[in-house]
Amino acid sequence: MGRIVLLCCNLEATCGMFYKICLKEGTNRMKLGIVGLPNVGKSTLFNAITNAGAESANYPFCTIEPNVGMVAVPDERMDFLAKLYDPKKYTPAVIEFVDIAGLVRGASKGEGLGNKFLSNIRMTDAIVHVVRCFDDDNVIHVEGGADPLRDVEIINLELIMADMEMVERRIDKAKKASKGDKKFLHEADVFTALLEHLNEGKTARSYDGSKEDMELIETSELLSLKPVIYAANMDDVSFSEGYENNPYYRELKRMADAEDSLVLPICAKLEQEIAELPAEDKLMFLQELEIEESGLDRLIKCSYHLLGLISYLTGGPEEVRAWTIKRGTKAPQAAGKIHSDFERGFIRAEIVAYEDLVRCGTMTAAKEKGLVRSEGKEYVMQDGDVVLFRFNV
Repeated sequence: MGRIVLLCCNLEATCGMFYKICLKEGTNRMKLGIVGLPNVGKSTLFNAITNAGAESANYPFCTIEPNVGMVAVPDERMDFLAKLYDPKKYTPAVIEFVDIAGLVRGASKGEGLGNKFLSNIRMTDAIVHVVRCFDDDNVIHVEGGADPLRDVEIINLELIMADMEMVERRIDKAKKASKGDKKFLHEADVFTALLEHLNEGKTARSYDGSKEDMELIETSELLSLKPVIYAANMDDVSFSEGYENNPYYRELKRMADAEDSLVLPICAKLEQEIAELPAEDKLMFLQELEIEESGLDRLIKCSYHLLGLISYLTGGPEEVRAWTIKRGTKAPQAAGKIHSDFERGFIRAEIVAYEDLVRCGTMTAAKEKGLVRSEGKEYVMQDGDVVLFRFNV
């Protein structure tokens, strides 16, 4: 006989062990690779946003192995639920940042630390491409000086060249398979057209194919298919005086707009100074600089927007937790983020909008006012939904 397990307001004591298993299976992390040419501010930015202490020095390849830092996603909604339930455990969403070794021309052929770079970036969900947007004779630039468009082109071409090798192998494999199954002929045609596109120096993410063809291409884990945030790294003077006036930033912004990518103006040096301050002094420092949010907060928002992500919340005396899902996810699949059994045995989701819960003050008050809704399998989750899943396994 199946049993009903309720998550997440008042857990039955009998399902405590099962609940612990659920938390082990649930995943709640996105992975961003911080890339760029040597000495553009990658490791400085990584240190600032993760406080992980990765080595930073004025010479290429000081980052030999990828440094990894975990950052909790700030969410005031979680803080409210924590006050409401006083839980034993507080689990925010997490972003994993990977500081990947600097890239040089010829990386796709193994130059510099290219092979390590290419293999490490393949494991990420998206790319944070740090681009130098300042001049400084005291900081060596491997290409001789700042030129954002040239720097972006260097990395893009290396990614494209690595992708071309992968696509050629995919075409050969599909042609061989087509001898036994003609459906692979279409796959060969799709990747042949993509190869022609890449051969023109264009990224895979700029390829304009049908929905079905793009879904097929997405199975190939191409490097230049990954979404990108360009982090325009400026000196503290041009950043504080108005980044819109920085000519390098304007060039980068025009290019990013043309390819439908995002640009984040940032000063890695300034972010590092902020990161070194005591928590109580950080807000004051930002206010003095007339900066509304830290670079980390802005980068997180950019990342969620870029990847089309939202968070729903669960809360109770055992745990308050944020769960990251794709925008447009339906309730059963959102429940499956916690555990596959939640999706398999989904009955319904009891949901209250975060804003309604705040206005009411408690879940009981929200129920009394009829603001807690019972949603079925076709419900599309919304950012900030506070949810209790009912399922039967």
